[in-house]
Amino acid sequence: MTFSIEFADDASNEYEANIKVVGVGGSGGNAVNTMISFGLEGVEFLVVNTDAQALNSSAAPIKMPIGQTITRGLGAGANPDKGRKAALEDVTRIKECLAGADMVFITAGMGG
Repeated sequence: MTFSIEFADDASNEYEANIKVVGVGGSGGNAVNTMISFGLEGVEFLVVNTDAQALNSSAAPIKMPIGQTITRGLGAGANPDKGRKAALEDVTRIKECLAGADMVFITAGMGG
């Protein structure tokens, strides 16, 4: 089963939207993996995580480890403050990854 996002005027890429789907943390990464496995096309996938092992198992083409100084790639341990600090540590890289996007969809779990 394949899903795709199609635009009314495919004759011109001039008006094609740049859509990015960002999976944050384990839950967000799982959601992105599911979208990729269903064959969703027309979007750019990336995952962001403090856990290097989770990033390595992701099907997303762009994997961004964050908070390496704080977490050493071992995850935030469901600690929202540690996750926030990790994101702030790499805020410039995050902004660079999202640059040029017309729409950004963020998928994340809030369970901790």
